[in-house]
Amino acid sequence: MTDRAYDQADPKLDLVLERVVDVPPRLVWRAWTEPELMKQWFTPAPWTTVHVDIDLRAGGHFRFIMRSPEGKDSDHTGCVLEVVEGRRLVWTDALGPGYRPREGGFMTAVVTIEPSGNGTKYVARALHKDENDRKKHEDMGFHLGWGKALDQLVALAKKM
Repeated sequence: MTDRAYDQADPKLDLVLERVVDVPPRLVWRAWTEPELMKQWFTPAPWTTVHVDIDLRAGGHFRFIMRSPEGKDSDHTGCVLEVVEGRRLVWTDALGPGYRPREGGFMTAVVTIEPSGNGTKYVARALHKDENDRKKHEDMGFHLGWGKALDQLVALAKKM
């Protein structure tokens, strides 16, 4: 896997969730890349993910709809930037499908999956354009929310 500039987090601009989980990398990858699986874990409860559509190739789309406990839907569409089968998925909401710029972009997500003993080293980075967006995302509960979603992913993977 080639190192990219986004492999190193910038603490002023990025948020990072890093953990070793006790499920194999292939199951973590499947959970991230198969829409029917992703709907089961991606949004921290009590929110739900009601729709996922991924065109798993650079320039493809990454779309999901989250539903609040009150029933309000939040539609998110972005662009896949990089796919390294079984190892790395990078997508951004700053671009739409086909690398088309879009308004309101908030972050780029870099998800890295590596074998670690009998489990997986999981690193999720959220890259932001400025310190204000980073703080906003942190205040929204990045660590708690992404951590809870990862717990849900692990629970699902253990049933697969």
